Amino acid sequence: MAENISDVKEVKIKALDAFLKEFGEEATHCVCAPGRVNVIGEHTDYNEGFVLPMALPMVTVIAGKPNGTNICTIISASSAVTSVSKAEFDISEPAAIKPGEPKWANYVKGCIVNFTNSLPGFNAVVISTVPVGAGLSSSAALEVATYTFLEAITGQVANPVEKAISCQKAEHDFAGVPCGIMDQFISVMGQDGHALLLDCRDKSVIQIHMENLKDHLFLITNSNSPHKLSSSAYRDRRDACFEAAKMLGKNSLRDVSLEDIKTLEKQGASKVTINRVRHVLNENLRTQAAMKALQAGDYKRLGELMNESHDSLRDNYEVSSPELDTLVNTARSVDGVLGSRLTGAGFGGCTITLLKEECISKVISKIKDTYTGKATFYMAKPSAGARRLDCHR
Repeated sequence: MAENISDVKEVKIKALDAFLKEFGEEATHCVCAPGRVNVIGEHTDYNEGFVLPMALPMVTVIAGKPNGTNICTIISASSAVTSVSKAEFDISEPAAIKPGEPKWANYVKGCIVNFTNSLPGFNAVVISTVPVGAGLSSSAALEVATYTFLEAITGQVANPVEKAISCQKAEHDFAGVPCGIMDQFISVMGQDGHALLLDCRDKSVIQIHMENLKDHLFLITNSNSPHKLSSSAYRDRRDACFEAAKMLGKNSLRDVSLEDIKTLEKQGASKVTINRVRHVLNENLRTQAAMKALQAGDYKRLGELMNESHDSLRDNYEVSSPELDTLVNTARSVDGVLGSRLTGAGFGGCTITLLKEECISKVISKIKDTYTGKATFYMAKPSAGARRLDCHR
Protein backbone atom coordinates (compact mmCIF):
# COMPACT_ATOMS: atom_id res chain seq x y z
CA MET A 1 0.00 0.00 0.00
CA ALA A 2 0.93 3.65 -0.04
CA GLU A 3 3.50 4.75 2.50
CA ASN A 4 2.42 6.66 5.57
CA ILE A 5 3.68 10.22 5.47
CA SER A 6 4.94 11.37 8.87
CA ASP A 7 2.86 14.23 10.17
CA VAL A 8 4.48 17.59 10.80
CA LYS A 9 4.37 17.24 14.59
CA GLU A 10 6.31 13.97 14.43
CA VAL A 11 9.02 15.51 12.22
CA LYS A 12 9.15 18.60 14.41
CA ILE A 13 9.80 16.51 17.53
CA LYS A 14 12.62 14.68 15.74
CA ALA A 15 14.18 18.02 14.78
CA LEU A 16 13.88 19.42 18.31
CA ASP A 17 15.39 16.25 19.79
CA ALA A 18 18.22 16.28 17.25
CA PHE A 19 19.00 19.93 18.04
CA LEU A 20 19.15 19.19 21.77
CA LYS A 21 21.45 16.23 21.13
CA GLU A 22 23.78 18.11 18.76
CA PHE A 23 23.99 21.47 20.55
CA GLY A 24 23.19 20.64 24.17
CA GLU A 25 20.34 23.13 24.50
CA GLU A 26 16.75 23.60 23.40
CA ALA A 27 15.86 25.23 20.08
CA THR A 28 14.00 28.52 20.34
CA HIS A 29 12.56 28.58 16.83
CA CYS A 30 11.05 25.94 14.57
CA VAL A 31 9.55 26.19 11.08
CA CYS A 32 8.51 24.00 8.18
CA ALA A 33 7.93 24.28 4.44
CA PRO A 34 6.34 21.67 2.16
CA GLY A 35 7.28 19.94 -1.04
CA ARG A 36 4.78 20.05 -3.86
CA VAL A 37 3.24 18.05 -6.63
CA ASN A 38 2.13 19.68 -9.85
CA VAL A 39 -1.34 18.55 -10.88
CA ILE A 40 -0.81 19.93 -14.39
CA GLY A 41 1.20 22.63 -16.15
CA GLU A 42 4.70 21.33 -16.89
CA HIS A 43 7.56 23.36 -18.39
CA THR A 44 5.24 26.35 -18.62
CA ASP A 45 6.58 28.28 -15.62
CA TYR A 46 9.79 29.58 -17.18
CA ASN A 47 7.72 30.44 -20.27
CA GLU A 48 5.55 32.83 -18.21
CA GLY A 49 2.60 30.45 -18.44
CA PHE A 50 0.20 28.78 -16.00
CA VAL A 51 0.82 26.03 -13.45
CA LEU A 52 -1.50 24.20 -11.06
CA PRO A 53 0.43 22.74 -8.10
CA MET A 54 -0.60 21.76 -4.59
CA ALA A 55 1.50 21.64 -1.42
CA LEU A 56 2.19 18.20 0.06
CA PRO A 57 2.14 16.87 3.62
CA MET A 58 5.86 16.09 3.15
CA VAL A 59 7.89 18.88 4.74
CA THR A 60 11.34 20.18 5.56
CA VAL A 61 11.59 21.22 9.21
CA ILE A 62 14.28 23.50 10.65
CA ALA A 63 14.80 23.86 14.40
CA GLY A 64 17.40 26.26 15.70
CA LYS A 65 18.59 29.14 17.83
CA PRO A 66 20.77 32.26 17.41
CA ASN A 67 24.23 31.59 18.88
CA GLY A 68 25.59 35.09 19.52
CA THR A 69 28.36 34.77 16.90
CA ASN A 70 28.79 35.37 13.16
CA ILE A 71 28.97 31.64 12.47
CA CYS A 72 26.15 29.47 11.15
CA THR A 73 26.32 25.78 11.95
CA ILE A 74 23.66 23.66 10.24
CA ILE A 75 23.29 19.91 10.63
CA SER A 76 21.25 17.69 8.37
CA ALA A 77 19.67 14.98 10.47
CA SER A 78 18.00 13.11 7.62
CA SER A 79 19.18 11.35 4.51
CA ALA A 80 16.36 13.05 2.63
CA VAL A 81 18.39 16.26 2.64
CA THR A 82 21.93 14.99 2.06
CA SER A 83 24.42 12.33 2.90
CA VAL A 84 26.79 15.05 4.17
CA SER A 85 25.63 16.04 7.62
CA LYS A 86 27.20 19.37 8.58
CA ALA A 87 27.86 22.83 7.14
CA GLU A 88 29.54 25.74 8.89
CA PHE A 89 30.26 29.21 7.50
CA ASP A 90 30.75 32.85 8.47
CA ILE A 91 27.89 35.29 7.70
CA SER A 92 29.56 38.51 8.90
CA GLU A 93 29.88 39.57 5.24
CA PRO A 94 26.96 37.98 3.32
CA ALA A 95 28.32 39.18 -0.02
CA ALA A 96 31.44 37.08 0.59
CA ILE A 97 29.47 33.84 0.99
CA LYS A 98 30.08 31.51 -1.94
CA PRO A 99 28.69 28.15 -3.06
CA GLY A 100 30.70 25.10 -2.07
CA GLU A 101 30.49 21.78 -0.30
CA PRO A 102 28.29 20.26 0.97
CA LYS A 103 26.02 21.04 -1.97
CA TRP A 104 22.79 21.03 0.04
CA ALA A 105 24.08 23.97 2.09
CA ASN A 106 24.19 26.12 -1.04
CA TYR A 107 20.41 26.45 -0.91
CA VAL A 108 20.71 27.71 2.67
CA LYS A 109 23.57 30.08 1.80
CA GLY A 110 21.63 31.53 -1.12
CA CYS A 111 18.67 32.36 1.11
CA ILE A 112 20.95 34.00 3.69
CA VAL A 113 22.55 36.17 1.00
CA ASN A 114 19.14 37.17 -0.39
CA PHE A 115 17.57 37.90 3.01
CA THR A 116 16.88 41.61 3.21
CA ASN A 117 17.73 42.14 6.89
CA SER A 118 20.92 41.63 8.91
CA LEU A 119 21.20 38.22 10.51
CA PRO A 120 22.74 36.78 13.66
CA GLY A 121 24.76 33.60 13.53
CA PHE A 122 22.75 30.53 14.45
CA ASN A 123 22.79 26.81 15.05
CA ALA A 124 20.16 24.72 13.32
CA VAL A 125 19.07 21.20 12.47
CA VAL A 126 17.29 20.26 9.25
CA ILE A 127 15.06 17.21 8.84
CA SER A 128 13.05 16.51 5.69
CA THR A 129 10.47 13.98 4.58
CA VAL A 130 10.48 15.31 1.00
CA PRO A 131 12.25 12.72 -1.19
CA VAL A 132 15.27 14.06 -3.06
CA GLY A 133 15.38 13.65 -6.85
CA ALA A 134 11.72 12.69 -7.10
CA GLY A 135 10.41 15.89 -8.68
CA LEU A 136 8.55 16.86 -5.50
CA SER A 137 10.60 20.00 -4.87
CA SER A 138 12.91 19.07 -2.03
CA SER A 139 15.12 22.03 -2.95
CA ALA A 140 12.32 24.61 -2.76
CA ALA A 141 11.17 23.11 0.55
CA LEU A 142 14.69 23.62 1.95
CA GLU A 143 14.94 27.16 0.57
CA VAL A 144 11.54 28.25 1.83
CA ALA A 145 12.06 26.59 5.21
CA THR A 146 15.39 28.41 5.50
CA TYR A 147 13.86 31.77 4.63
CA THR A 148 10.99 31.16 7.05
CA PHE A 149 13.53 30.33 9.77
CA LEU A 150 15.42 33.57 9.05
CA GLU A 151 12.14 35.47 9.38
CA ALA A 152 11.51 33.75 12.69
CA ILE A 153 14.88 34.58 14.28
CA THR A 154 14.80 38.21 13.10
CA GLY A 155 11.10 38.96 13.50
CA GLN A 156 11.10 40.34 9.95
CA VAL A 157 8.41 38.94 7.65
CA ALA A 158 8.76 39.37 3.89
CA ASN A 159 6.01 39.86 1.37
CA PRO A 160 5.11 36.32 0.13
CA VAL A 161 5.89 37.12 -3.50
CA GLU A 162 9.25 38.69 -2.60
CA LYS A 163 10.01 35.70 -0.37
CA ALA A 164 9.34 33.22 -3.17
CA ILE A 165 11.43 35.21 -5.64
CA SER A 166 14.33 35.44 -3.16
CA CYS A 167 14.26 31.67 -2.73
CA GLN A 168 14.16 31.16 -6.50
CA LYS A 169 17.19 33.47 -6.84
CA ALA A 170 19.02 31.36 -4.27
CA GLU A 171 18.51 28.31 -6.47
CA HIS A 172 19.64 30.18 -9.58
CA ASP A 173 22.74 31.75 -8.08
CA PHE A 174 23.91 29.20 -5.52
CA ALA A 175 22.73 25.86 -6.93
CA GLY A 176 23.08 26.75 -10.61
CA VAL A 177 19.56 25.56 -11.42
CA PRO A 178 17.56 27.90 -13.73
CA CYS A 179 14.21 26.88 -12.22
CA GLY A 180 10.90 28.65 -12.73
CA ILE A 181 8.95 30.25 -9.91
CA MET A 182 6.30 27.57 -9.29
CA ASP A 183 8.01 25.48 -6.61
CA GLN A 184 8.84 28.38 -4.34
CA PHE A 185 5.41 29.98 -4.78
CA ILE A 186 3.43 26.92 -3.75
CA SER A 187 5.77 26.17 -0.85
CA VAL A 188 5.26 29.72 0.43
CA MET A 189 1.56 30.16 -0.41
CA GLY A 190 -0.01 26.71 -0.22
CA GLN A 191 -3.27 26.45 1.69
CA ASP A 192 -4.74 23.38 3.31
CA GLY A 193 -7.36 21.80 1.03
CA HIS A 194 -6.47 23.97 -1.97
CA ALA A 195 -4.54 23.80 -5.21
CA LEU A 196 -3.02 26.99 -6.58
CA LEU A 197 -3.35 28.34 -10.11
CA LEU A 198 -0.30 30.54 -10.60
CA ASP A 199 0.16 32.94 -13.47
CA CYS A 200 3.94 32.89 -13.81
CA ARG A 201 3.92 36.19 -15.71
CA ASP A 202 2.20 38.56 -13.32
CA LYS A 203 2.61 36.32 -10.23
CA SER A 204 -1.14 36.39 -9.53
CA VAL A 205 -2.69 33.35 -7.86
CA ILE A 206 -6.12 31.74 -7.56
CA GLN A 207 -6.68 29.39 -4.63
CA ILE A 208 -8.85 26.46 -5.78
CA HIS A 209 -10.80 24.65 -3.09
CA MET A 210 -10.42 20.89 -3.61
CA GLU A 211 -12.64 19.40 -0.94
CA ASN A 212 -15.08 18.50 -3.70
CA LEU A 213 -12.80 15.64 -4.74
CA LYS A 214 -15.07 13.46 -2.58
CA ASP A 215 -14.21 9.80 -3.30
CA HIS A 216 -11.36 10.67 -5.69
CA LEU A 217 -7.71 10.91 -4.67
CA PHE A 218 -4.31 11.74 -6.11
CA LEU A 219 -1.77 8.92 -5.92
CA ILE A 220 1.87 9.94 -6.27
CA THR A 221 4.16 7.18 -7.48
CA ASN A 222 7.91 7.68 -7.13
CA SER A 223 9.76 5.81 -9.87
CA ASN A 224 12.92 6.01 -7.72
CA SER A 225 14.67 6.87 -10.96
CA PRO A 226 16.20 10.22 -9.92
CA HIS A 227 16.33 13.17 -12.26
CA LYS A 228 18.91 15.94 -12.31
CA LEU A 229 17.23 19.27 -12.81
CA SER A 230 20.48 21.04 -13.69
CA SER A 231 21.16 18.64 -16.57
CA SER A 232 21.84 19.93 -20.06
CA ALA A 233 18.58 18.40 -21.26
CA TYR A 234 16.54 20.79 -19.11
CA ARG A 235 18.58 23.77 -20.28
CA ASP A 236 18.27 22.72 -23.93
CA ARG A 237 14.49 22.72 -23.73
CA ARG A 238 14.32 26.00 -21.87
CA ASP A 239 16.70 27.62 -24.37
CA ALA A 240 14.70 26.27 -27.33
CA CYS A 241 11.59 27.99 -25.97
CA PHE A 242 13.42 31.27 -25.46
CA GLU A 243 14.88 31.10 -28.97
CA ALA A 244 11.47 30.40 -30.52
CA ALA A 245 9.95 33.41 -28.76
CA LYS A 246 12.86 35.53 -30.00
CA MET A 247 12.34 34.31 -33.58
CA LEU A 248 8.73 35.51 -33.36
CA GLY A 249 9.69 38.84 -31.79
CA LYS A 250 7.93 37.98 -28.53
CA ASN A 251 9.11 38.30 -24.95
CA SER A 252 8.09 34.75 -24.11
CA LEU A 253 5.92 31.90 -25.36
CA ARG A 254 3.10 33.38 -23.29
CA ASP A 255 2.65 35.89 -26.13
CA VAL A 256 2.63 33.18 -28.81
CA SER A 257 -0.48 31.54 -30.28
CA LEU A 258 -0.91 28.20 -32.01
CA GLU A 259 -1.25 30.11 -35.27
CA ASP A 260 2.32 31.38 -34.80
CA ILE A 261 3.61 27.84 -35.27
CA LYS A 262 3.06 28.30 -39.02
CA THR A 263 5.33 31.35 -38.89
CA LEU A 264 8.03 29.36 -37.14
CA GLU A 265 7.78 26.68 -39.80
CA LYS A 266 8.17 29.28 -42.55
CA GLN A 267 11.20 30.69 -40.71
CA GLY A 268 12.82 27.27 -40.82
CA ALA A 269 12.54 26.36 -37.15
CA SER A 270 13.42 22.73 -36.54
CA LYS A 271 10.78 20.10 -35.93
CA VAL A 272 12.13 19.69 -32.41
CA THR A 273 11.66 23.39 -31.67
CA ILE A 274 8.15 23.32 -33.16
CA ASN A 275 7.25 20.40 -30.91
CA ARG A 276 8.61 22.17 -27.82
CA VAL A 277 6.50 25.23 -28.61
CA ARG A 278 3.41 23.13 -29.37
CA HIS A 279 3.67 21.48 -25.96
CA VAL A 280 3.98 24.75 -24.03
CA LEU A 281 1.10 26.46 -25.83
CA ASN A 282 -1.27 23.54 -25.41
CA GLU A 283 -0.15 22.91 -21.82
CA ASN A 284 -1.15 26.47 -20.91
CA LEU A 285 -4.61 25.84 -22.38
CA ARG A 286 -4.85 22.50 -20.56
CA THR A 287 -3.89 24.07 -17.24
CA GLN A 288 -6.55 26.75 -17.44
CA ALA A 289 -9.09 24.12 -18.47
CA ALA A 290 -8.03 21.97 -15.51
CA MET A 291 -8.75 24.81 -13.09
CA LYS A 292 -12.28 25.08 -14.48
CA ALA A 293 -12.73 21.30 -14.29
CA LEU A 294 -11.64 21.26 -10.64
CA GLN A 295 -13.93 24.13 -9.77
CA ALA A 296 -16.83 22.29 -11.42
CA GLY A 297 -15.95 18.94 -9.87
CA ASP A 298 -15.53 17.48 -13.36
CA TYR A 299 -12.96 14.81 -12.52
CA LYS A 300 -13.41 13.00 -15.81
CA ARG A 301 -12.33 16.09 -17.73
CA LEU A 302 -9.42 16.71 -15.36
CA GLY A 303 -8.23 13.16 -15.94
CA GLU A 304 -8.41 13.60 -19.72
CA LEU A 305 -6.31 16.76 -19.48
CA MET A 306 -3.72 14.98 -17.32
CA ASN A 307 -3.46 12.21 -19.91
CA GLU A 308 -3.03 14.73 -22.71
CA SER A 309 -0.34 16.49 -20.69
CA HIS A 310 1.71 13.34 -20.24
CA ASP A 311 1.41 12.34 -23.87
CA SER A 312 2.67 15.76 -24.94
CA LEU A 313 5.52 15.68 -22.43
CA ARG A 314 6.48 12.28 -23.83
CA ASP A 315 6.12 13.03 -27.53
CA ASN A 316 6.63 16.79 -27.94
CA TYR A 317 8.83 17.80 -25.02
CA GLU A 318 10.58 14.45 -24.74
CA VAL A 319 11.10 14.54 -20.98
CA SER A 320 9.47 11.24 -20.08
CA SER A 321 11.37 7.98 -19.58
CA PRO A 322 10.65 4.26 -19.93
CA GLU A 323 10.11 4.09 -16.17
CA LEU A 324 7.60 6.95 -16.13
CA ASP A 325 5.77 5.67 -19.20
CA THR A 326 5.42 2.24 -17.61
CA LEU A 327 3.98 3.73 -14.41
CA VAL A 328 1.54 5.92 -16.34
CA ASN A 329 0.39 3.23 -18.77
CA THR A 330 -0.05 0.66 -16.02
CA ALA A 331 -2.13 3.05 -13.92
CA ARG A 332 -4.29 4.01 -16.88
CA SER A 333 -5.08 0.35 -17.57
CA VAL A 334 -6.96 0.01 -14.27
CA ASP A 335 -10.69 0.74 -14.09
CA GLY A 336 -11.35 3.73 -11.86
CA VAL A 337 -8.25 5.65 -12.97
CA LEU A 338 -9.25 8.92 -14.61
CA GLY A 339 -5.83 10.19 -15.60
CA SER A 340 -2.11 9.77 -15.01
CA ARG A 341 0.95 11.80 -15.96
CA LEU A 342 4.54 12.49 -15.05
CA THR A 343 4.91 15.42 -12.69
CA GLY A 344 7.89 17.72 -12.30
CA ALA A 345 10.62 18.35 -14.85
CA GLY A 346 10.71 14.73 -16.00
CA PHE A 347 13.82 12.67 -16.79
CA GLY A 348 12.75 10.46 -13.86
CA GLY A 349 10.95 11.30 -10.64
CA CYS A 350 7.24 10.84 -10.00
CA THR A 351 3.87 10.37 -11.62
CA ILE A 352 0.56 11.71 -10.34
CA THR A 353 -2.62 9.72 -10.86
CA LEU A 354 -6.22 10.83 -10.35
CA LEU A 355 -8.32 7.84 -9.35
CA LYS A 356 -11.29 6.63 -7.40
CA GLU A 357 -10.33 5.81 -3.83
CA GLU A 358 -11.73 2.30 -4.13
CA CYS A 359 -9.17 1.26 -6.77
CA ILE A 360 -5.93 2.39 -5.08
CA SER A 361 -4.93 -1.10 -3.95
CA LYS A 362 -5.53 -2.49 -7.43
CA VAL A 363 -3.35 0.19 -9.05
CA ILE A 364 -0.50 -0.31 -6.58
CA SER A 365 -0.67 -4.08 -6.96
CA LYS A 366 -0.61 -3.90 -10.76
CA ILE A 367 2.34 -1.48 -10.77
CA LYS A 368 4.28 -3.78 -8.44
CA ASP A 369 3.63 -6.66 -10.85
CA THR A 370 4.56 -4.64 -13.95
CA TYR A 371 7.29 -2.20 -12.95
CA THR A 372 10.81 -3.62 -12.89
CA GLY A 373 12.06 -0.91 -10.52
CA LYS A 374 11.01 -0.37 -6.92
CA ALA A 375 8.27 2.23 -6.83
CA THR A 376 7.02 3.94 -3.69
CA PHE A 377 3.54 5.36 -3.31
CA TYR A 378 1.99 8.30 -1.48
CA MET A 379 -1.62 9.29 -1.09
CA ALA A 380 -1.50 13.04 -0.62
CA LYS A 381 -4.06 15.74 0.01
CA PRO A 382 -3.43 19.43 -0.68
CA SER A 383 -1.72 20.83 2.41
CA ALA A 384 -0.57 24.07 4.02
CA GLY A 385 2.44 26.12 2.97
CA ALA A 386 5.41 27.37 4.99
CA ARG A 387 4.74 28.26 8.58
CA ARG A 388 6.24 28.69 12.02
CA LEU A 389 5.82 25.89 14.54
CA ASP A 390 5.91 26.00 18.31
CA CYS A 391 8.85 24.37 20.07
CA HIS A 392 6.73 22.17 22.33
CA ARG A 393 7.07 18.41 22.08
